[in-house]
This record gives sequence, structure tokens and C-alpha cells, in this order.
Amino acid sequence: MATDYDAPRKTDEDMSEDSLEELKARRAEKGSGTVDEDETEAAEGFELPGADLSGEELSVRVLPRQADEFTCTRCFLVHHRSQLASHDDLGPVCTECAG
Repeated sequence: MATDYDAPRKTDEDMSEDSLEELKARRAEKGSGTVDEDETEAAEGFELPGADLSGEELSVRVLPRQADEFTCTRCFLVHHRSQLASHDDLGPVCTECAG
């Protein structure tokens, strides 16, 4: 909404003269212009260009755990032995989980 800064400003006396009905009518006018839109519904119809990956086939080469690697017993990720922090009751723990 644009504001006219050159227009004369209302004083406290002018503000108190506004009737309650007039203020309610102004509020109803301002509220009638807004539209409530469900964000979920709006997002369902929106699709990014090139986002359809249903025809794509991913290929990943999986290597077995190497001799200098270990599997963390807390996060279950394979790390290099340089990231070994400690051994607990269950087995090796990486530095990220130990911290």
C-alpha cells in the first residue's frame, strides 16, 4: 500500500473522532482483498523444469571395505582409519560420533 508522505497527518483528536463503525468498515475492506491459499496445494501443482527423473537410471560402483577402513558402530558409516577415535563396548567409533 502506497503512503502519501505529503498528506497532512491526523492528530490525536482526529484519531479519536473516527467512529467505531468506520474503523470496522476499513478493516473489513482491507481483509477482503487477501486470499488464503494452502501452501501444500500450491506446491503440488508446481514442478521444476527437468525435475522428472523417472526415466533416469543411476549406477553406482560399490567397493568392499578396504583393509585401512572401519565401520563406525554408532553412525554405521565406513571411515578411513585416520578417523578412528576409540573403541567402545560395541566396537570402533569415528571422531564425529565421539565428539
